[in-house]
Amino acid sequence: MKVCGFTIIRNTIKYDFPVIEAIESILPICDKFIVLVGNSDDATLELMQSIKSDKIEIHQSIWDDNLRTGGQVLAVETNKAFDLIAPEYTWAFYIQADEVVHEKYLTTIQHEMQKHAQNDKVEGLLFNYVHFYGNYDYIGDERGWYRREIRIIKNDKTIRSWLDAQGFRKNNQKLKVVHIDAEIFHYGWVKDPITMLRKTTDVSKFWNDDKTLEKKASNAQVFDFTNKYSVALFKGTHPKVMQARIARKNWKIELDINKRNLKFKNKVLFYYEKLTNHRPF
Repeated sequence: MKVCGFTIIRNTIKYDFPVIEAIESILPICDKFIVLVGNSDDATLELMQSIKSDKIEIHQSIWDDNLRTGGQVLAVETNKAFDLIAPEYTWAFYIQADEVVHEKYLTTIQHEMQKHAQNDKVEGLLFNYVHFYGNYDYIGDERGWYRREIRIIKNDKTIRSWLDAQGFRKNNQKLKVVHIDAEIFHYGWVKDPITMLRKTTDVSKFWNDDKTLEKKASNAQVFDFTNKYSVALFKGTHPKVMQARIARKNWKIELDINKRNLKFKNKVLFYYEKLTNHRPF
């Protein structure tokens, strides 16, 4: 069994993506790692070239900025990166630039890949998700955050990235997957308020046309994290690869963990899920 990791990245410095930490978090269980670097306004390429590992293979790509519907350009680029993986690899481990795997899960992940490597009935492995919000002390805990996603797939090029690269499908059908006891830590909503506003404003062009963007435009100078989502305090530990970043960048944001800014229906479903660990609909 051989495993190839892969990711896509663009403007990692400009938008402060923890992509180095993302790559390093799974590199120990990968035999090779493909990094597809998009045309950037910063030194993203040089940063990727600075990673000291002979497992890393860097390629470059030009994003089609005319793809303005549903974030599909992210899936296009993800498929480009996946297609660079040679046939000799059994599994492809996809990690996005703001996702990190805790080292405590690596043995479990490796075991599950080995267990299902020759099983044609298993096309992917499904992970649980922890979504951090505001800073590294809070996690989103409402229905709006996706609970699970596929991040490891068989090296079958009929499998394609889905929608805005959130998951994968085969012939537009869901993959046959095994849900494993491992988590992806998602840090996409942890940035200083200025960078967060810049990132959300700039990348919204991949989901909206100019007319829609004009309607959504605001005069805000910073991103307002308060009262947008229901949050809880994070009581676990962060991955070791994140420790230095957290020490440098855990800015102060005070969020009310008791405030549930939810409509009645969602509030009922929220508490039902907390009691049963089941998410209906």
